[in-house]
Amino acid sequence: MQYQNSPQWDKCLEIIRDTIPMEQFRHWFSPLTFVSLNDNVLTISCPSEFFAEQLDDRYVGVLKYTLERVFGKGIRLTYEFPIVAGDPSSNVNMDSAHPSPAVKPAPGASANPFQEKYVEEINSQLNPEYTFENYCISESNKVAQSIGEAIANDPKLKTFNPLFIFGPCGVGKTHLIQAIGIRIKERDPRTRVLYITSRLFQDQFTSATLRGKINEFVKFYQSIDTLIIDDIQELIGKEATQRSFFHIFNHLKQNNKQLIMSSDCAPADMEGMEERLLSRFKSGMTARLEKPDYALRKEVLLQKARRDGVKLPDDVVEFIVTNVTQSIREIEGVMVSLLAYATGLNCEIDINLARRVLANSVKLNQRKTNFESIAKVVSDYYNIEPAQIFDKSRKREVSDARQMVMYLAKKHTKMPFKAIGARLQRSHATVLYACKLIDERLPIEKKLQEDLSQIERDLMAE
Repeated sequence: MQYQNSPQWDKCLEIIRDTIPMEQFRHWFSPLTFVSLNDNVLTISCPSEFFAEQLDDRYVGVLKYTLERVFGKGIRLTYEFPIVAGDPSSNVNMDSAHPSPAVKPAPGASANPFQEKYVEEINSQLNPEYTFENYCISESNKVAQSIGEAIANDPKLKTFNPLFIFGPCGVGKTHLIQAIGIRIKERDPRTRVLYITSRLFQDQFTSATLRGKINEFVKFYQSIDTLIIDDIQELIGKEATQRSFFHIFNHLKQNNKQLIMSSDCAPADMEGMEERLLSRFKSGMTARLEKPDYALRKEVLLQKARRDGVKLPDDVVEFIVTNVTQSIREIEGVMVSLLAYATGLNCEIDINLARRVLANSVKLNQRKTNFESIAKVVSDYYNIEPAQIFDKSRKREVSDARQMVMYLAKKHTKMPFKAIGARLQRSHATVLYACKLIDERLPIEKKLQEDLSQIERDLMAE
């Protein structure tokens, strides 16, 4: 169907493009097409009903402001999308209080299977904020993210079935596995996708057992197309629940349904889980999410700041990502605290406020750096043998590395010049000269600044 153009709708897109991050605009607004404007009702075309609902959930404020600015008060927005089989309606109203049941359950319907008859339409229990577009990527999670996106883009691909994601707390496992489910629902809203935690699964199993509803419980879960279970390690020691899950797992796998699980440990470390379940966990793809590296921590912080409309000073960014190293969740929490403090105290966000917030919310990175760790990190960075730093070589790369060791030893340890010189078989005057030389070069040599920053980050990571 060929739609007419609308200068007013084009103006709306221009305003929205300037309001939200470009990657979000490309994903959520570029696919929209003007259809008609009649009696103060604007109709636009979008890919699917699920897509329309997500637009309302995520951007209702932006849409309302923009449409009223361009079209005036009283404008109403409806969406047109391909009709789902069996669904008599092809439009979703932005101001509708009840989305179509093909997207959310009818009143009283839920993912709980303990009704006399479970309904065909289920609530996927996916958090609309957990999308691939909002998922920050670095070397620490790139492999797992690419596998997850491959599954989401082609649900018929069963090379990675089941997908088992593991890693320590707070590294983004929940976000990633839900992003897969959201993308699958975007591509086909009729797909029965369910996200559930192992604890809720266990509670439902217990309730089903007490009420004599085990058959209904199993039948419900065997009807899912993509089952996403978070924190699967919480089933350890729950023998009866494991037996029930084993039958659900087998049925879904044999019927080419996708299983996605997350855990804080690898299958090999799951003592107390049935061996037959572990063998099935290992039969697909197992991917590890590492602790967030410097690049990921920085991107998460900057993304959170952008979404909150905050411009963080460079020294505040550096201070936070250097000291909050264990968890993405901690970084997001620090950003929330910074905003709360800045609002409550009516002050700007600066390094002093950041120090105050981190002192109250996380344990600052107070790793003790010693001479040996400095020598190792510096030699690794300059790609030389550590022994070369201590010998008499005058090669430029060795000399530069030796001076850097002197400078960092003075900066990060309590060693006097004489003690540093003794370790390197140099005089204290040589150490003093090296430190002074680097201090003089730093303000004018960008490469030296970059070298020093990277070496200090590597020291923190040791």
